Amino acid sequence: MATKSVSIRIEDEMLKKLSYVADYEGRSINSHVLVLIRQSIHDFEAQHGSIEAEITPAENVKPPKK
Repeated sequence: MATKSVSIRIEDEMLKKLSYVADYEGRSINSHVLVLIRQSIHDFEAQHGSIEAEITPAENVKPPKK
């Protein structure tokens, strides 16, 4: 599996709080963000069903609602 890099814009206060939570959980900020992303995908799929469609990075549109 290829690993991609993403940059985000985040307010300083939010970054400090995220850093605090990540440190509390014994993770780096990067690792903690990945945990949060995985949980978000899990929750979405639990509510809407498995994401099966091939999605290319160039697509920036909402998928059709079920």
